[in-house]
Amino acid sequence: MNRSSRPKNRNILKAFAEFDPSEAGDSPLIICSLSVSASSDDSETRIYAGTLTGSILLLSVQYPPSDRPAGVEVVRSTSVGRSAVEEIQNFTEISRLVALSEGFLFLLDVLLLQSIQKLEVSGATAIARRLVCSELASADPLGRVNLKSESFVSGQRLFQRFGGGNRANGLRSRAHGERKREEVHCFLAVAAGRKLKLLELSLQDGVSVSSKEILGVEGVRTIAWLDDSVIVGTLDGYLLFSTETGQSTPLFSLPEFSGPPQLRPLFKSKEALLFVDNVGVVVNSFGQPVGGSLVFQQVPESIADFPPYVFASGDGWVDFFRKSTGVCVQSTSYPKSNGRSCLVSCDDMGSGQFVVVATPFKIKCFQIISAEEQIKDLLRQKYFKEAISLVEECESEGEMSKEMLSFVHAQVGFLLLFDLHFEDAVKHFLLSDTMQPSEIFPFIMQDPNRWSALVPRNRYWGLHPPPTLLENVVDQGLAAIHRAVYLRKAGIDTTIEEDFLLNPPSKVHLLESAIENIIRYFLICRSKELSPFVREGVDTLLIYLYRALNRVDDMEELASSSNSCVVEALETLLEDSGHSRTLALLYASKGMDSKALVIWRKLAKTHSSRATDSALEASKILEKSSDQHLILKHLGWISDENADLAVKILSSERRSHQPSPEEVLAAIDPRKYEIGQRYLQWLIEDQDCDDPHLHTLYALSLAKSVVGIDEIGGKILTPGLSRNSVEDAGVEALRERLQLFLHGSDLYDAEQVLFVIEGSELWLEKAILYRKLGHENLVLQILALKLEDSEAAEQYCVEIGRPDAFMQLLKLYLDPQNGKEPMFKAAVRLLHKHGESLDPLQVLERLSPDMPLHLASETIKRMLRARVHHHRQGQIVSKLCHAVKVEAELARLEEMSRHVQISDESICNSCRTRLGTKLFAIYPDDSVVCYKCYRKLGESTSATGRDFREDRIFKPGWLVNRR
Repeated sequence: MNRSSRPKNRNILKAFAEFDPSEAGDSPLIICSLSVSASSDDSETRIYAGTLTGSILLLSVQYPPSDRPAGVEVVRSTSVGRSAVEEIQNFTEISRLVALSEGFLFLLDVLLLQSIQKLEVSGATAIARRLVCSELASADPLGRVNLKSESFVSGQRLFQRFGGGNRANGLRSRAHGERKREEVHCFLAVAAGRKLKLLELSLQDGVSVSSKEILGVEGVRTIAWLDDSVIVGTLDGYLLFSTETGQSTPLFSLPEFSGPPQLRPLFKSKEALLFVDNVGVVVNSFGQPVGGSLVFQQVPESIADFPPYVFASGDGWVDFFRKSTGVCVQSTSYPKSNGRSCLVSCDDMGSGQFVVVATPFKIKCFQIISAEEQIKDLLRQKYFKEAISLVEECESEGEMSKEMLSFVHAQVGFLLLFDLHFEDAVKHFLLSDTMQPSEIFPFIMQDPNRWSALVPRNRYWGLHPPPTLLENVVDQGLAAIHRAVYLRKAGIDTTIEEDFLLNPPSKVHLLESAIENIIRYFLICRSKELSPFVREGVDTLLIYLYRALNRVDDMEELASSSNSCVVEALETLLEDSGHSRTLALLYASKGMDSKALVIWRKLAKTHSSRATDSALEASKILEKSSDQHLILKHLGWISDENADLAVKILSSERRSHQPSPEEVLAAIDPRKYEIGQRYLQWLIEDQDCDDPHLHTLYALSLAKSVVGIDEIGGKILTPGLSRNSVEDAGVEALRERLQLFLHGSDLYDAEQVLFVIEGSELWLEKAILYRKLGHENLVLQILALKLEDSEAAEQYCVEIGRPDAFMQLLKLYLDPQNGKEPMFKAAVRLLHKHGESLDPLQVLERLSPDMPLHLASETIKRMLRARVHHHRQGQIVSKLCHAVKVEAELARLEEMSRHVQISDESICNSCRTRLGTKLFAIYPDDSVVCYKCYRKLGESTSATGRDFREDRIFKPGWLVNRR
């Protein structure tokens, strides 16, 4: 059987009682109408069966069944005539029945004890009780209304005005205004001849009947009354009549060759079902289609509404439909009875708990199987898709909660898992919101384990075996397949997949598929919110599953990332299986650096091909570690594998505390000078270290790297460093770095560095060092004579800023000594650029007799001319300064000797008092103040507030030469 195929017949009903008149001793009876009514407490249900011979049987059914076997008991019977009882309407509100037989209506009490009353209605073809669908329905549908609308069918008037007022039907008549509030009213529509009668049945000291008639209604075959709308069906189509407005509205016409109209009220859902041949359309009280349509195999003769199902029956068949989807979920067939249809009925107006199905000769009572039991039954038959579909329908209609849908998805997943369909099982696990990853743990790790308490117990319906290891699941599944193969040969059908029977899978393939899909499930679960303990189990068991498939890359990726693995549960497993690398990554992710580094060191020694990789992983740990002891302990073997990694460890800024530079330098192998040098460079350039000792060490390291080994002299400056290695490292780059550092730093010991390079040809470096030491003459000798860099030498003299520096440089050019020829061109260039600042006499004294006169003559002339020019410029400036001084003194004298005339009317510019004969003072801005204000203001600030120290004043004639 294909587990995804649709079941041909789903069981939604279960028979619990049956009635056969022949077994009760009665003569054979043919049942042609049926009505069901439950008591108020649902403890007893009455069944009314109308027979072909005009009898009505009252049957009693106890529900729920008691301890004794359930059965149907005959209470009593009565006869309304000799013709068939075509229809029975139950009015429980007034404890009465209305039966239709031979075109007449009969009124009976519900216990069939009282005498039968015959209503004054003849030629009745269809009856329907009023179904109240909403609170907006009129409480008095027979009230006076003025019907003026007209409707025609086949050229004839269909509806006419109501007859004149209330008309008694022969039982009892009263005016509409005399009704009492305590009366109970029921309403019934009857199609009789060419009129439609609306009856009101009320209970007060007996049953009274009031009616209204609609004339001109012809050919009515079926009828339904919803709220204030009466829907009638004729051979031409369906029409809706409003009892409130008196208007009739055509709904739709029937096709020319269609069958007779069928109209069935759905009391539970407050709707009606209109048929066009075998298609039923659900309409509301306004005649508008709602929901979907129902397609029947034939035109049904009987309809029962039992939400969420609709039951339909005909000659020898009964179908059960789910109303929301229109799907036939169950079909039952019975022997045909010469055109006598099967009948279905339930308690339309109450809360009946079962459905009654009557064949012409037998009555059966069926209990509705709960949706949960239906789902279980589908799962037992392995109709998984159908079961899920049923749950989704129930959930969408509010019959089941979303948690139940998740529950069933999980249940289906476990059933599929034990059926060896692991991919589909995981799909359903993922669709379950309540499914916990811990429920999968027992399939991977043997109980008991540290997560056993997390697994829910006794949670599912018991449709699958208890959890066991995946290997056992596969073994049991394969054993079932082998048994099914033998049974199939013996002609016995089984529920095992056809594909499995034709091509039995191998154990290895099944185990691999199981593990792959469980891994997929766990990986998706990792992205969800899980409790810490569940997350531990998921990550730890993922390592188990990866190892089982030897997925080393995935195992290492998980171990190296942020995870919740339990290290203690994996140590032995990974060590014994040779996955030390994974264990080291796991140690590192958990902060167990020491254990991880031990493994990396061991792997580097035992697996030379992957030694660099081990060193790389170890460096990742040490870059973050602030443990100085751990760093220095493993620095050696890492530097043996890769010096760059060692430098990267030492220069890492990812750690919170840096190790001691002195201890780091002491731990570095002297033969690996480059590591220490790069470490010192990082300390100084990146960390702004200002330790003179470290600056000196760095300078010495650079100097030794540049100098190399003097093999000729046998003087070893850098142990283990050869000339070729220095050249390979790039001597020029090292020299440039050394020069920049020597020039830029003032913290190193220049004498120590000078000692290292003293015997080398590093003249520029020596010049820098001598300059640091203040040996100006040696610096000039190197720049002028060794490097022959006149510009640098002259610039150095400029920086010194003393004329004697230029004279010293000139002396070096003219008398280089040590057998070197005089540098006349450089001397002339020096005199040309800076000769003006030199003493001509000293220059002449320094000039060598061997210097060609034509090289220096022009320069000496310019020097002398410039000297005279400077002397004369100085005299001019001196005279000008003297003139300005004289002018200033004269202006001051004039200002001090100014006369000011004060009268009796003169006032102080500060306090505004009359000066009179008081002492006063006058400021350069001509403001006059009394002596008291002068003492207060002082000499620098006038009465106008002007501060002469910051805002000086000049008058015309000051500092201007007089003619």
